[in-house]
Amino acid sequence: MQTLRKSQERGYADHGWLKSYHSFSFAGYHDPAHMGWGNLRVINEDRIEKDTGFGKHGHRDMEIISYVLSGELAHQDSLGNVKGIPPGDVQRMSAGRGVTHSEFNHAPDQTTHFLQIWIEPNVVGIPPSYEQKTIPEMEKRGTLRLVASPDGAQGSVTIHADAALYAGLFDGAEQAQRTLRSGRKAYVHLVRGALDVNGQRLAAGDALMLESEATVTLANGADAEVLVFDLAP
Repeated sequence: MQTLRKSQERGYADHGWLKSYHSFSFAGYHDPAHMGWGNLRVINEDRIEKDTGFGKHGHRDMEIISYVLSGELAHQDSLGNVKGIPPGDVQRMSAGRGVTHSEFNHAPDQTTHFLQIWIEPNVVGIPPSYEQKTIPEMEKRGTLRLVASPDGAQGSVTIHADAALYAGLFDGAEQAQRTLRSGRKAYVHLVRGALDVNGQRLAAGDALMLESEATVTLANGADAEVLVFDLAP
């Protein structure tokens, strides 16, 4: 089964300093038909205006991934981390039994554009932790590069969840295929550009939800950047 969800069908919130598209129900956006997919709970496409951001707030028992597209995200948390997250970096924060953090755009002349991703963990009450890795663009070119996984394989960040996240860049004749184990779900989110996914044409912000499919096939990219999630049912 394949279900296409167009970008404009997502929830949208304009807070002035923050403009956010919600792939799944979040905050003031509630859609019973889109509460998550498998153990993927949140994909928010956020744009933070200069000199603004999210003040200190808390999380518990969630795997949170930040994937920055442009600008830089400034992160500070109760674990003592003070970090800048540029494009190409993948940040993972395991909230565990509780963590507080803030996220800001300190750039004087640039909007920070990033994806905030929440995945439900397979363990709860663990000590909170933080990890950040740089994934070079060349390692995502024409392939699906593992960027988050349960065991930190291939230099990916480690998540405490039955899920794997891949990132890829595709243009022209570049193509890739990923086999899905029986019973798994997949979620393909096109970050930018255009791309054929299992024969369907996706534009920026579109997503394809897959269930009971054997493979994910990516082809005919036009300056495409894509995230592919391999998820628990």
